[in-house]
Amino acid sequence: MKKLLASTILTASIFGFAGSASAAEDCGTMTISAMNWASAEVLASIDEFILDKGYGCDASLVPGDTMPTFASMTEKGQPDVAPEMWVNQFRDQIDAAVKDGRVVYGAESLTDGGEEGWWIPTYFAEAHPEIKTIQDAMDHPELFPSSEDPSKGAVYNCPSGWGCQITTTQFFKAYEGEKKGFVLVDTGSGAGLDGSIAKAYENKQPWLGYYWAPTAVLGKYDMTKLGFDTTFDEAEWKRCTSVADCPDPKINAWTKSEVFTMVTPKVAESSSGAAEYLKTRGWSNDIVNKLLAWKEDKQANGEDTAMHFLESQPDVWTKWVPADVAEKVKAAL
Repeated sequence: MKKLLASTILTASIFGFAGSASAAEDCGTMTISAMNWASAEVLASIDEFILDKGYGCDASLVPGDTMPTFASMTEKGQPDVAPEMWVNQFRDQIDAAVKDGRVVYGAESLTDGGEEGWWIPTYFAEAHPEIKTIQDAMDHPELFPSSEDPSKGAVYNCPSGWGCQITTTQFFKAYEGEKKGFVLVDTGSGAGLDGSIAKAYENKQPWLGYYWAPTAVLGKYDMTKLGFDTTFDEAEWKRCTSVADCPDPKINAWTKSEVFTMVTPKVAESSSGAAEYLKTRGWSNDIVNKLLAWKEDKQANGEDTAMHFLESQPDVWTKWVPADVAEKVKAAL
């Protein structure tokens, strides 16, 4: 909390003069990192269009990923904007760079944060109101029969090679899943995990397993996240929950994944209006989930999806900008 407060004060000091300035100023060039996952790709395209058409910036997208983008921003001052930076995994490094004045916190991109946990279909949750937490589900393997062996319950794991595979496996061990009659299903890939949810929905069958937001799947299928049976314990997370070979995990909880826009100090120097936009703009998981579901259904790219959002949801994005900027963006659409 002290780190977050310090970061907030620094952000306020750099962004403080942004006020109500809009598109009248000369914004100059601005590079935006288009991260290689769907929600970040779409948000980058939205920022590019609004900064270009609304604020007169010469905005362009550059390919990026979390750590390479952060390193480039802090060492080279480029790109100028990282719209969706998931900061939990290296918060200390980010806060150190903010303290040194190399980067600045902008808006919280996901206002309710990224979500991780174990989920069940909402139709199943409504049929079984007694299943409210992970422990409730793990007490009833008979409600989640495995397709391979119906005498066992099934918990669908995170894909192989992903960090969440380790934490999900440790959660399964902490809840004594095998002893209680469950098997941990290896889904093989993100597509395999998505497919297991789609198949369950098509047949209105039970499903229990790991998932996260924002994603197209949670925009397409109504899922209910199970409650945790404890609060997040950071020390236990570092000791065992996130360590693959730890033999004795304890029951833990996922914490909210904080997702921020990161910018270089140059942004505020170039355009107070653009700086104000980048410290204001943010959206919820519900909005992003549904937008990503549209993207997947239409097989659209990030730019097409950004245009669809700007055209169909002005009630959301016009709150991010002054009225004169909003009119310029609408005219460009």
